[in-house]
Amino acid sequence: SQAEWEQLLTNCSAFLFYGMERFMSHIVLNRLVAMNFSKCHLMVLLDLVRSKQSCQRITNSGIHKSCLHIAIENPTETAMLLSLAGVRSVIANQWYTTLQDNAERLDILSENMLSNGKTTGQTVRLLQK
Repeated sequence: SQAEWEQLLTNCSAFLFYGMERFMSHIVLNRLVAMNFSKCHLMVLLDLVRSKQSCQRITNSGIHKSCLHIAIENPTETAMLLSLAGVRSVIANQWYTTLQDNAERLDILSENMLSNGKTTGQTVRLLQK
């Protein structure tokens, strides 16, 4: 529910979203703007996974959204909004991907940041290669 999303997002120092479609499609935009993410140091958004079913859901849900709202769900706009709301660092996919590719990204992020003690910058650099 929206209340659960708000609770999780405002009371964490790091947040990982691993899911289908766009992160912003799961959040009520009007509520997001009023939220304070000052405690959140890092948000990792492993989204933008598409399947035939998710394409249909996006098409159906997009009918009820304004052009501005759809534009805000894009990766750059999402990162800017989260930054304005107080998130200090955002790691996000830039293009659509597969579940397998996102699983590999999550594995690289986890191994390098948690096990090997690399910084987020060093880890993102590894993901770019």
